[in-house]
Formats: sequence, C-alpha cells, structure tokens
Amino acid sequence: MPNLATLLKSEISRIARKEVRAETQAFKKASAQYRSDIAALKRRIAGLESTLKKLDKTSPRNRKTAEEPAQLPLRFRVDGFATLRKKLDLSAAEMARLLGVSAQSVYHWESGKSKPRAGQLAAIAQVRKLGKREAAARLAQQK
Repeated sequence: MPNLATLLKSEISRIARKEVRAETQAFKKASAQYRSDIAALKRRIAGLESTLKKLDKTSPRNRKTAEEPAQLPLRFRVDGFATLRKKLDLSAAEMARLLGVSAQSVYHWESGKSKPRAGQLAAIAQVRKLGKREAAARLAQQK
C-alpha cells in the first residue's frame, strides 16, 4: 500500500509541473513572436540601407555645400578672448552682458576652466568684429 505522503507529494509535483507548463507556454509564444518581429525589422533595415546606398551613389555628392557656403570652424583661445575684452575696454560683466552669458562664464573662459559652447562661439565671433564704440553702443542699448 502506497504511503499517503508519497502520493500527496507526487500529486503536488504533477500539478505544479502542469501549472508551470501553462505559464511558460505563453512566454514561449510571445518570445517566438518577438523573434519573428525582430527578424522582419532587420530585413526592413537592410532594405532601407541598400536603398540609401543606391540613392547616395546617384545623387550629387556635395549637395549640402552647394546650398550653404562652407564655414570655417570657430576656434577659441583663452588668451585671445582676454585680449579681445581688454582691447574693447570691457569688464568681465560687460562682456558677459554683450554675449548674453553670466560674468562667471566669462571668468571661467578666461581662466581656462571651461570653453564656450558653439552658440556662444558664434556670439564671440560677432563681438570680435566690433570696435570700442560699437561695443559701448550695444551695451547702452541693452540697459
């Protein structure tokens, strides 16, 4: 005669396997669907990349340079910036107001602790074109 504990244990493990199988079946189906979706996306990307290569070969190479004039990259030198400020006879706060930044930023640029961003480099390039009188006039307009 089988032991009651052994029967109970075997029945519990059978039901647990059945439940686990039912739970994992949904994950297996979802996983298979995800794999097929990923494969379809990879095929689509490959097709788009080949189309892009074909278009790149047939289109003119320098389309962007024909529309926009080539600009030289803006450079920033610490001593050049300090010299510019002194040449214009401006304080760090006045230079900051002229550029639209904080006086602390100007101080950090001059001490070499940080560098200006691209937009700020463009503003510095515009200020570089000014003379003392024009810089003073712009500061007066900002007040």
